[in-house]
Amino acid sequence: MAKEEGKRLEELEREFTVPLRASKHLPPRTERAKHAVLTIRRFMVRHMKGKLEDIWIDPRLNEFLWERSIEHIPSKVRVKAIRFEDGLVEVDLAETKA
Repeated sequence: MAKEEGKRLEELEREFTVPLRASKHLPPRTERAKHAVLTIRRFMVRHMKGKLEDIWIDPRLNEFLWERSIEHIPSKVRVKAIRFEDGLVEVDLAETKA
């Protein structure tokens, strides 16, 4: 048990592509960006083993989602997630190779 806790406490950094296509079709048009943020939070809970309230979304990622207004969100987004020792998960927009 202590070995598993030791593994979980170390810092972990990963990159993900979060699909947001369902956020275009499920909610009403005026709630798409809000639903996309919630989708990212739920995705991070599932893949980074955190709690919903411990997910911190960077303002750059939030602005990227809201860039084309509340109704026209991107179909997917590439993010970088870092889980710290205290369980906090920071989600940021991944750097693109240009």
